[in-house]
Amino acid sequence: MKFVIQRVTQASVTIDNQITGQIDRGFLVLIGVSSSDTKETADKMIRKMLGLRIFEDENGKTNLSLDAVNGGLLLISQFTLYADCRKGNRPSFIKAGAPELASGLYDYIIEKCRMEHKQVETGIFGADMKVQLINDGPFTVILDSEDL
Repeated sequence: MKFVIQRVTQASVTIDNQITGQIDRGFLVLIGVSSSDTKETADKMIRKMLGLRIFEDENGKTNLSLDAVNGGLLLISQFTLYADCRKGNRPSFIKAGAPELASGLYDYIIEKCRMEHKQVETGIFGADMKVQLINDGPFTVILDSEDL
């Protein structure tokens, strides 16, 4: 499982000209699911993400968590995080989880995040989404379950 976490001052996702999720200060999280991922993998990733201290404190040190700044979460499914570009010029997505698995885990991640965090917004799995953000910093962190 991969999470690309972008610290933002603002982010939104639009589907068919309708905003389906929008946050101010917080994390925009792109979520990729592989064929070997499980709920246990998701739990580990969620704990790590929610514990990240990447917001600045009063001394300018990245020392504050999402909760500490009352930040929002915008969760977006993105199977292309598992693109394999080693051969040729057309990416292979063979390592990405099948839609049934990935959709189920995406829904599980949303549910678990809503249990632990007060503002959680989302895109829609498999939809053609337009994502807008103002990256704060920019500050981007990549979490890969294989590294945790």
